[in-house]
Amino acid sequence: MLKEVSVSTALCLCACEPTQQGYAPTQPIAYSHAVHAGANQIPCLYCHDAALYSRHAGIPSASTCMNCHKHVATEHPEVQKVKAALAANTPIVWTQVHFLPDHVYFNHSIHVRGGLRCQECHGPVESMGVMEQWAPLTMGWCLDCHRHQESEETRVQLQDCAVCHH
Repeated sequence: MLKEVSVSTALCLCACEPTQQGYAPTQPIAYSHAVHAGANQIPCLYCHDAALYSRHAGIPSASTCMNCHKHVATEHPEVQKVKAALAANTPIVWTQVHFLPDHVYFNHSIHVRGGLRCQECHGPVESMGVMEQWAPLTMGWCLDCHRHQESEETRVQLQDCAVCHH
């Protein structure tokens, strides 16, 4: 038998929504953002340029990696894996790190063009040897950011359910 629950009870239950925070899967290439984005200061958008115009930030192609690695660290074992994938014309199958529920609509380009820094959602990527889901990416976490926008009009618009739930 199902019980009716109040709106406040339902909202309280949302605070317990599952999160993948801390998830850091093993990847086919031991890629370090600490080396690339940190020590070498390669901008996020050099590799993830789709974040400027697309819903998804995307994973760079192996040829993007080789723009630098045809000259730098050419004999490194991980670079050799990238070269082999290119030579065999096979994609590198990365494991997705960040997940949102299917009923949530998130568009990277809106956030990036709105001036949000990648680190605000993805954390201190430039110091991560292994990429991990830094933030909980829960509805409450997103709403906390939406509620702290500069203009009142923007705050109100960003708290409309239809903005993220299409």
